[in-house]
Amino acid sequence: MKVLVTGGAGFIGRWTVNHLLKDGHKVWVLDNLSNGNRSNLKCLAGHSEFMGLTVGDVKEVATLSLLFKNNFDICYHLAASINVQDSIDDPKTTFENDAIGTFNVLEQCRKTGTKMVFMSTCMVYDRATSDKGIGESWPVKPASPYAGSKIAGENMVLSYYYAYGLPVTVVRPFNTYGPFQKSSGEGGVVAIFIKRDLEGKTLNIYGDGTQTRDLLYVEDCARFVVEAGYSDKVNGKVVNAGSGKDICINDLARLIAGAEDKVKHVPHIHPQSEIQKLLCDSELADKLLGWKPAVSLEEGIELTRDWIRNNIGLTQ
Repeated sequence: MKVLVTGGAGFIGRWTVNHLLKDGHKVWVLDNLSNGNRSNLKCLAGHSEFMGLTVGDVKEVATLSLLFKNNFDICYHLAASINVQDSIDDPKTTFENDAIGTFNVLEQCRKTGTKMVFMSTCMVYDRATSDKGIGESWPVKPASPYAGSKIAGENMVLSYYYAYGLPVTVVRPFNTYGPFQKSSGEGGVVAIFIKRDLEGKTLNIYGDGTQTRDLLYVEDCARFVVEAGYSDKVNGKVVNAGSGKDICINDLARLIAGAEDKVKHVPHIHPQSEIQKLLCDSELADKLLGWKPAVSLEEGIELTRDWIRNNIGLTQ
């Protein structure tokens, strides 16, 4: 097939491109490089089916129109603003990227009959209150403009399924981590903790550290995202993906650092947007896609540690 990945030079995008190339598809990437990086695609660029990176923005209709002349079979729409604090400080930019940008891509998909897989987030949900976890029908709670913009994007995507019969799927992966994730700023907690541990620094935890996360290894996430595009069974649906296990941030820090004295609690930068318990119920992904995570947290942490050590030149 011919496939477009917006945000394909980003963390999850890079792994999505990798999976699609392994499956033998021709892949185009659109990325404005605000979150992504050319280096993420370096080892993929020589692949015979990699059709190139277009440096451009989903808010640029002319750029999208030109790209969609390739008559894509699937568009994996991953391009987005992803920083919660940035969305609180500058909600307009996040809304324009995540809602208006999504509308622009949707319009191109509608005109060309291209299936869209829309990358949403577990941050749209209210906290889990049971050990079964959060299913797709769980209440949403837009506790930040980032979450609100993602919900707006989701609703537009699903409206094109009902109004036009466009094949679309909304995917909500839980907290994804692994190689190529940023280990600074508001990157993933696993990458940040590992980098600080390798540097001999304390692991700073926002708040009391009792908040939990369901951590999904990035190759498992990319496999889920890609397979959602392949299957008609998830058209018009919202589908979760997670490990089905949550861990509190205190325990995660101890697992990575191996010692209590390397952990420090600091004031939360955006406590109003904190979700106390995130635990995924992935039953629908299993039922419709036959998808289950394959990489354990312990294995994933070691794979991520090896990548950070080898690629950032750090040693313990």
